[in-house]
Amino acid sequence: MHVPDGFFNAVTSVSAGVVAAAGVAVCLRGARRELDDRTAPMAGLVAAFIFAVQMLNFPVAAGTSGHLMGGALAAILVGPYTGVLCMAVVLLVQGVFFADGGLTALGVNVTIMGLVTVLVGWGVFRLVVGLARGKVVVAAFLGALVSVPAAALAFTLLFAIGGTAPIEVGAVAAAMGGVHVLIGVGEAVITALTVGAVLAVRPDLVYGARGLSKPLVLRGADGETTVDETTVGEPQPVAAARGALKPFLLGGVGVTLVLAGVVSFFASGDPDGLEAVAENKGFGDQAADHQFGTWALADYGDVGGIPVGVAGIIGVGLVLLIAGALGYAARGRDKSSDQIKV
Repeated sequence: MHVPDGFFNAVTSVSAGVVAAAGVAVCLRGARRELDDRTAPMAGLVAAFIFAVQMLNFPVAAGTSGHLMGGALAAILVGPYTGVLCMAVVLLVQGVFFADGGLTALGVNVTIMGLVTVLVGWGVFRLVVGLARGKVVVAAFLGALVSVPAAALAFTLLFAIGGTAPIEVGAVAAAMGGVHVLIGVGEAVITALTVGAVLAVRPDLVYGARGLSKPLVLRGADGETTVDETTVGEPQPVAAARGALKPFLLGGVGVTLVLAGVVSFFASGDPDGLEAVAENKGFGDQAADHQFGTWALADYGDVGGIPVGVAGIIGVGLVLLIAGALGYAARGRDKSSDQIKV
């Protein structure tokens, strides 16, 4: 759902830019409570992974595709504040280097795909975790599922306020909602699988699972003694999860590079949900040419004749570098002793 230049008037674009900038500023401060020296590299890895998976469009209907947005996934893995920062970096790199999403629409994209998906996805996740007694994967599925149509609704509301085409807003809302519910199913599956995989390998690195474990209880003949699992008597799965972070990060980068460099060749070439709706409802022609649309990496290498896999690897490197540096800059005190749920 990368919005191009031309869909919104100047007032709406600038207003969304102000909202996006304010949101990112708040998240820069909030990320200090989520990141420390140990977990800061996760910001770079999560952002790079989202960039790579966003390249993998999957079919959702006749002639229409969808791709991961990633807001809910980022929030669950590294926290909502850091999640917004990850999404902002991904959208910035896509807009500047790959002409994916307009430059004047960058604030719109950060607001819709960053702030809205993170806030809604994280909110639903926390609600479900509370109701479902800490079922993290189930909560991740539902949070991601709801976040995508929520973003589609946000687009429709902005279009009603400042869209540049005289299109019936109700028709746009119905079309956007319908296709993005289907895309939301794909988003939910990818998010749940990813969160489940990280939980299985390094549960201590899933921000959304922190504080959900019950303390270890040792029962003796003279009564009941409760021992915190972060001290002695640590349950074996948790104890095994702790340890060197470097192997996990290297493995994650390797998977990300394979997705961007190899699997991207097999992505669907059909227009995504927003593009399909814009074409069908008659406002696709409002899209303006991208200012950097002639760059070699534009359209993920198609303009410059660069293989999409090579362009994807370059993008992963850029996002990893920028988001990783931002994570280190925003990190706060050490929180390695936080409890988690396996």
